[in-house]
Amino acid sequence: MAVFTGYLDFDTKGNTDIIDVTSRVAGIVASSSITDGIVLVFAPGSTAAITTLEYESGLVSDLREALDRLIPPDMYYKHHEKWHDGNGHSHIRASLLGQSRSFPVIEGNILLGTWQQIIFIDLDNRPRSRRVIVQVCGERA
Repeated sequence: MAVFTGYLDFDTKGNTDIIDVTSRVAGIVASSSITDGIVLVFAPGSTAAITTLEYESGLVSDLREALDRLIPPDMYYKHHEKWHDGNGHSHIRASLLGQSRSFPVIEGNILLGTWQQIIFIDLDNRPRSRRVIVQVCGERA
């Protein structure tokens, strides 16, 4: 079994910045020469998330609004007492969404649904420089 690791580095706007990383992840899978296996997409950090979504402007907006309704940024969070950074909501959102997703790799391609894209979400309340780790494990042709 082979293992290949790649990285995605980018700057974000913060405040639920939703970024489609599908093509960049697919590029790393292609570079790995792994034909059958699994790809792990992982965002280190406690205010970031990886998930899937149909990356369409209306749905991207709907997701932001849903997160605002479920975990409002303007609520009181005890986390604010410790660091005074105002991002308690960011940590809770990230905990619920999760920092990683795994996808099958079949014949060198990531298996995703027709309208399914891999997205990175920066949930922090400020712009950040982020790194996503993409690890491909499996068999090479």
